[in-house]
Formats: sequence, C-alpha cells, structure tokens
Amino acid sequence: MSTAYLDLTASGVPTRQAAALTGLSRATMHRRANRRPTPPRLPARRAPANKIPAAERSSLLELMNSPEYVDRPPLQIYADLLDQGRYLGSVSTMYRVLGENQQVKERRRQARHRPRARPELVATGPGQVYTWDITKLAGPVKGTWYDAYVMIDIYSRYIIGAHVHATESGPLAVEMMREIFGIHGIPQVVHADRGTSMTSKTVTALLADLNVTKSHSRPKVSNDNPYSEAWFKTMKYAPVFPARFGSLTHARTFVGDFVDWYNHEHRHTGIGLHTPADVHYGHATAKAAQRAATLAAARSAHPERFSTTSPPKILALPETAWINEPPAENQAA
Repeated sequence: MSTAYLDLTASGVPTRQAAALTGLSRATMHRRANRRPTPPRLPARRAPANKIPAAERSSLLELMNSPEYVDRPPLQIYADLLDQGRYLGSVSTMYRVLGENQQVKERRRQARHRPRARPELVATGPGQVYTWDITKLAGPVKGTWYDAYVMIDIYSRYIIGAHVHATESGPLAVEMMREIFGIHGIPQVVHADRGTSMTSKTVTALLADLNVTKSHSRPKVSNDNPYSEAWFKTMKYAPVFPARFGSLTHARTFVGDFVDWYNHEHRHTGIGLHTPADVHYGHATAKAAQRAATLAAARSAHPERFSTTSPPKILALPETAWINEPPAENQAA
C-alpha cells in the first residue's frame, strides 16, 4: 500500500487524496519519507599494532598483583621498574590491563568491620527506657565550653535530669545517674551514643551493678539517639537561647528554667499535645477525657463545624515509644 501511495503522489495526486485512496496516514508517510537512513555498520576495530601480546599482559597483571606491588598505583610501579632497568609497558597499558580484569580500584585486602547491631528499644510506659547525651554550651569567650548532661524518659519525653558542668567525665555522669535513679527509679534500659563518658568504665560498672541493660547507638549514626538530639535542637533553636553564656551559673540557671518550662508547659506533638509531666506522672488520661468532653460539647452545640465524631488523631497518646521501630511484619514475627 505504501508503494501505491508513493506512485500516486509521484504522478501528481495530492497527498490527501492519495491517503484516502490507499487508507494510509499522511503523517505516517511523511515520517517514512524523512526518516534518516540507517548508518552503515562500521567494521570491527582492528587491534592496535603496538598492543602487547596476551602472554605479556598476563605477566604484567601478575606482577602488579604481587605482594611487592599490590598496594602501589601503576605510576609508582612504572617508575620503580624503570629504576630497575625494566620496561613492561606504559602507565596507560597498566591501567588498561587492570581495567580488563576489573581491578581499577584498591587491590589490597581491605579491613572489614563487623556490622553493628541496630538498637531497637521500646517503652510502653514511663520509667522503662532512659536516653541521655551531652551537648556543648558556648561559654563567655571563644574556646570556653560547658557540658550539659541531659537524661530523658523516652515514653513521656520528661527530662528526668539535666546537669551542667565545666567538663565532661564518667564520674560526673555517674553522679547524675545516681541522683536520677534515686528520684525516678531504676529503668530497664539506659541508651546513649558512644561518647567517652557514655562508654566509660564508671558508667558501665554502675549500670551493671544495678542490672540495667546498657544500649549504645551505632558509630556515626545520630538517628539512633533521636530523643536526645531532638531535645537539644528544641533548646538551642528556642528564641531565648543565648549565643553565649556569661558563666557556669548562667548556663545552669538557663538549662534549669528551660527544663522546667519544657516538662510542665510545653505541649509535645509526640505525646498527644500533653506536657511531659502529665504523661510521666499519669495525669494524661484524665486530661484526655476532659478534652474529649469539651470537644463533645462543642460538637453537640455546632455539629456543622465537625466532619467526624472522633477526637483529632494529634490528641491521641501513643501506646509505645520506639528507638528504631522495626517493620510491622518483624514485630508480628
């Protein structure tokens, strides 16, 4: 049919009429007429006349992988061979030989670090899992820093302890923990990152004596300690946070006041917009019932303003708090 179309148009028949007679699309025939011809296939490239034979390439690869040269780049091997009065190939040839054998990379046996276990911790109520960390607070002059030790109950988000010291050390961390455990009770798990104080022998010995499970973040994985990191950001991005603290007393006063506000006034989105103190001390249930009654009364008075009969999801208090919650199918297993 395409031949008939071409014959008609060649004899002067308009393309529209030729398309109607042959049943072909004018656009299709136009594309065919303007299609670029397939370029001829190039002949296979002949090997360069100066290419070294396969046997020599094999010997060169064996030499580069020898104990003497396996940890050295081709440029160094090339120079060393020349100093010995030997020439086995150019630097480019060495790279080509390595490339042919998928060895253009580090050829030494690499150190393998065992994978660190991903911490997966869950709390279903206050007093079960505590997490802690230390953050730096800028002092009055450049180069002066104070250390804020902060411990959090991950279920209630309650700051159960916050101490500010001029230095960071394991004994100071133990002092804080003893005070916290005496007031709020001994938890099941204490989680922290891998700082020197967190992994110190004094902290390890205390937790072992109290039968508290010690948990640590993976190296260089800040997301393994999300509650501490999030709280530090909340404090440091607050409008009242100063650029520098005038003294250690100033830093302690500020942190104490901020912790008091956070525990008793801050409505936390992660715990149903309750304050950490309400959740930690068991007042959240009564507050939730009060909120539900207020919403029910408002819904009864103005039903047209509400699209559902249930409270907003943001007011729901989660049943669990996780560090690295596993997928649902893993929990079921």
